[in-house]
Amino acid sequence: MPERPNVSALHGSLLAALGSAIVSGTYRAGEVLTLDGVSAEHGLSRSVVREAIRVLESMGMVESRRRVGITIRSADKWNVFDPRVIRWRLEFGDRTAQLASLSELRRGFEPAAAALAARRANAHQCRIMAAAVSDMVIHGRSGNLEDYLLADKIFHQTLLDASGNEMLRALSGIVDEVLSGRTRLGMMPASPSPVAIALHDDVARAIRTGDEAGAERAMLAIIDESASSMLSAD
Repeated sequence: MPERPNVSALHGSLLAALGSAIVSGTYRAGEVLTLDGVSAEHGLSRSVVREAIRVLESMGMVESRRRVGITIRSADKWNVFDPRVIRWRLEFGDRTAQLASLSELRRGFEPAAAALAARRANAHQCRIMAAAVSDMVIHGRSGNLEDYLLADKIFHQTLLDASGNEMLRALSGIVDEVLSGRTRLGMMPASPSPVAIALHDDVARAIRTGDEAGAERAMLAIIDESASSMLSAD
């Protein structure tokens, strides 16, 4: 018997297709779609389409009303903190504007998180960040960007967790998407910057020694270096 398609995979694929179409302007704000039309266009059941539309509604990208249809909403209504919206905007929208916006956002919370981590991090978290920096050194030298990315993500996730602030911790998905997008979109140099790696080491050391001002200063330098590198590569 032929293998049945994975409903979850179909849903995810359709969600990405619709989300990217909205972000790219293929579907314009105010345009009205129908379940039947989307179903026919993508060759999927109404139930799969309906579930994808529900998710897009929760993200503020569409509004579904009976006897009206599915209306595409303007960008100012989107949940711009949703990692999927960030991903689609980086890939299909105004990438330069999104990168600038993300860098400004990171400047607003990651240095503060680093300062809090210098006050609150435990020994285990300090060891994880130190190990992540060591891995970044190794993979940076070898040019293994995927493993470098994993180490970079672990570093930032642990830092936000070490801040001890649940709201800062909840922003880790945003940072993950920025770091992943930089690699996925070819905006990382073949050999990661030694300066960037050294700055991560500076942050880890400042947190370990309880230097709040030093941790905040080095984290800000990381964000500025990353923003400058991404914008020049765009």
